[in-house]
Amino acid sequence: MEKIAFLGLGRMGLPMARRLAAAGYPLTVWNRTPGRSDGLTEAADPAGAVAGAGIVVTMLSDPQAAAEVAGRFTAALAPGTLWIDMSSIGPRALAGLRERLPEGVALVDAPVLGSVGPAARGELTVYAGGEDADLERAEPVLSRLGRVRRCGGPGAGAALKVVVMGAIVTSVAVLDEVLSVAGELGVPQEQALEVLAAGPLAGVVARARSAESDFPVRLAAKDLALAGGGPLLAAARRALLADPSIADRDLSAVVRALRED
Repeated sequence: MEKIAFLGLGRMGLPMARRLAAAGYPLTVWNRTPGRSDGLTEAADPAGAVAGAGIVVTMLSDPQAAAEVAGRFTAALAPGTLWIDMSSIGPRALAGLRERLPEGVALVDAPVLGSVGPAARGELTVYAGGEDADLERAEPVLSRLGRVRRCGGPGAGAALKVVVMGAIVTSVAVLDEVLSVAGELGVPQEQALEVLAAGPLAGVVARARSAESDFPVRLAAKDLALAGGGPLLAAARRALLADPSIADRDLSAVVRALRED
């Protein structure tokens, strides 16, 4: 098994790194805030983490973090290294990372759909984009983390993740307003949710009511910013940012019925 460097041990990164270590991969980790390694071999800095690694995995919070950390290790990547970026940063930021690649280093974009529970169980959906040979090499690692969907060439996985999150986040935000309308019309919220869950919006209601999800509202707003789009996505993002007190709570916090529970 190739040695892996895993950079980014946040809510998602740490359980993902644990799965790779449990699978037997020689693993070195690094995190911007030290002390989160949970017994995994931790490097002092990003360049030290990637030293001698055949595969580098990054799982960072946003385009700014990805660019900052990349600036601290890309020069240390040896020819033949495969870099798998699993951050949700969108195709534009990914293209910026690609411009930094040293000669002989390949980059696969592989953002994931799913939360902390699926990450720990290896049940994420992985949207992978890259050259065919690089995707083949990345597949054994990615398959330890979830179901891999090959999306196309470089940047295709990053692009599809933005599209998917634009739909999911906006739908959950709209559900908040729909429940408000239900209240104004005298429809019990539980009744409204029950009927909505039995129709085409079943997945949205399930996401909004999930007890195991851990996707902060601030990151959901970040994903909508990456999507850009028209007035509906912009309105959903404003709704997410309207209440700073829920910024670090799960996305379901925007749904009024769950906040009141």
